[in-house]
Amino acid sequence: MSKMENREIKKYIPHRYPFLLVDRVLSYEANQSLIAIKNVTANEPYFQGHFPVRPVMPGVLIIEALAQAAGILTVKSVGLPEYHEDIYFFAGVDNVRFKRVVEPGDQLILDIKVLKTRHGLWKFLGTASVGDEIACTAEIMTIKGS
Repeated sequence: MSKMENREIKKYIPHRYPFLLVDRVLSYEANQSLIAIKNVTANEPYFQGHFPVRPVMPGVLIIEALAQAAGILTVKSVGLPEYHEDIYFFAGVDNVRFKRVVEPGDQLILDIKVLKTRHGLWKFLGTASVGDEIACTAEIMTIKGS
């Protein structure tokens, strides 16, 4: 089980502000699971338009945060070095369910579990929670780009 701070995360996935949606990895076990957090702050650029009267994190960005966490787990599982040039693309998402809104001030806990992997295609179960409440669940697939 290992941790990763924001600076180290940037060494392994290509995303950057304002689209880097993983702030910290709390723990991971290669080829098994990862737990990360996204601190949802009021100054996120999407809150200006989604929705000004009641800011809510867009569901697609919750899914993207889960996909980025899955990408970190993939890169660490296959043993890629820092600043590698390989890219794992979002290949699909199934069985998405939203159960709670995510608002400024929430801390989104991203829980990723490997379901299977084959020939560069990875399938994960992702759960995004705020405290003990599930905000979103989804099956996420990533594939190594060429």
